[in-house]
Amino acid sequence: MNRDPSNQLDRSLILVGCGNMGYALLRGWVESSSINPTHVHVVEPDLSLRERAASLGVITHDRCETLPADADLIVIALKPQVVDRELPYYRRYSQSATFVSIAAGVTCQRLIRLVDSTRVARAMPNTPTAIGMGSTIIFCDSAEGMFPMERVVWLFKAGGAVHQVAKEELIDAATAISGSGPAYVFYLIECLADAALKLGLPATIARALAKETVHGSAALAFSSNDAPGELRRQVTSPNGTTEAGLRVLASDDGLSSLILRTTRAAFERSLELALSKLDS
Repeated sequence: MNRDPSNQLDRSLILVGCGNMGYALLRGWVESSSINPTHVHVVEPDLSLRERAASLGVITHDRCETLPADADLIVIALKPQVVDRELPYYRRYSQSATFVSIAAGVTCQRLIRLVDSTRVARAMPNTPTAIGMGSTIIFCDSAEGMFPMERVVWLFKAGGAVHQVAKEELIDAATAISGSGPAYVFYLIECLADAALKLGLPATIARALAKETVHGSAALAFSSNDAPGELRRQVTSPNGTTEAGLRVLASDDGLSSLILRTTRAAFERSLELALSKLDS
């Protein structure tokens, strides 16, 4: 990755909104040393969130009127419900900036209408981006040469892996998997820790075992050339304890069915958010 921001940004990067996901992005950019924090302007009306962002050395604003006149990139990290109200304020950058939205369900056509620019893209990162272990899906349908995709990929790679998709609807699928997925994994850790408590383990050990098991298993999956199914089989001795547990997870209404229902619910909600503001 190019670590010299001067080769990537001629003007400023503006982050609109700095809630949990916006902050995860910001932290990934700054802590990876991929971008000079003095090049970043954050617009966040909430004082506590603004102070959290300022602790990373970026320039903060409580409203867009105090932003610089020009910008290279504008990353939109707003809740989907407020983009229609807030984005028209950024039309003054329509001739100079590239707009990238991480707002779930907000289509490119909707972005084009709101910011009066065709240089728009959608991205779906996740919160592990904050520690450089995130996963981001990007979609852009701008004409070839009209959109600086290399620069946008560079920016998001500061937080981890980046994947590009050719169809916009795949962003909604990615939202259900990688975007929402960390919450599912954190809930799995909660459930494992709770089960450990109920089996009699002390609370500190229960929490540690749950986190270490999920972390270590994911690390092993990444480092191994074996498929996850093969790694599972390597742990599962015939008629052993693991096999007894897997019989429950692999039942008709077990984990596979539950995960499918979970991700489908998230996917359908992403589609609902898009349909709620269809372009007229």
